[in-house]
Amino acid sequence: MDIITAAIAGALANLGAAAVQKGYGKLKAVMQRKFGADSDVVQATEKLEQKPEAQGRKLMLQEELVAAAADKDAELIKAAEELLAEVKKQPGGEAFVQQVVNQQITGDGNIFSGTGNVTVTK
Repeated sequence: MDIITAAIAGALANLGAAAVQKGYGKLKAVMQRKFGADSDVVQATEKLEQKPEAQGRKLMLQEELVAAAADKDAELIKAAEELLAEVKKQPGGEAFVQQVVNQQITGDGNIFSGTGNVTVTK
């Protein structure tokens, strides 16, 4: 999971904290300013807000972020990093971020394709 999607997912799980609300509002405002309130990126974010646990909606947001090159935008990445830092400060926040990192790096049942020599250990 990219840092922007991870930050949004983490924020949605911790919106009760004022600092998380503020950071989430900032990130969403940057997305709206850069891509427009009716953009696919913002719409995907709003869909995820409705069902924050839905993996399909997280994947849809990731796809829209990549399509809009948002995952390479320094201002968005900075806002996402700041938001993730606030999420980490919340009860269970550090574990949430670590879980996201572990899923991204080690995963479970991931499918890889390519050519060359591959070694898979578990």
